[in-house]
Amino acid sequence: MQDPWTLNIIWWITVVEIPALAGLFWLGWRNHRDAEDAIDDARHEFETGLTYLRERLAGYKLEVAKSYASIPYLKEVERRLTSHLVRIENKLDGSIARSGPRLGPGGAS
Repeated sequence: MQDPWTLNIIWWITVVEIPALAGLFWLGWRNHRDAEDAIDDARHEFETGLTYLRERLAGYKLEVAKSYASIPYLKEVERRLTSHLVRIENKLDGSIARSGPRLGPGGAS
């Protein structure tokens, strides 16, 4: 016949330990599944928010381009800059003409 302690250990393993381990496995598996679902939800919300922000930024850029920098204003700025550059160029040409011919690196003009 078997020892009563052996029967008690087998009974304990069968009745308590195996269901407890199965329960822990189930809890871990469920926790893993819930975490994956939460990550997927967060990723979806992030992508939705990012898409919304990009659309809003594109709209804002278009609004800024329409209202703050009109074509006539840009043409006026270009005209003023061009006239300033032409005046600077004329001054440089005049100062070179007044200073006379310059000698090149070999001593010849």
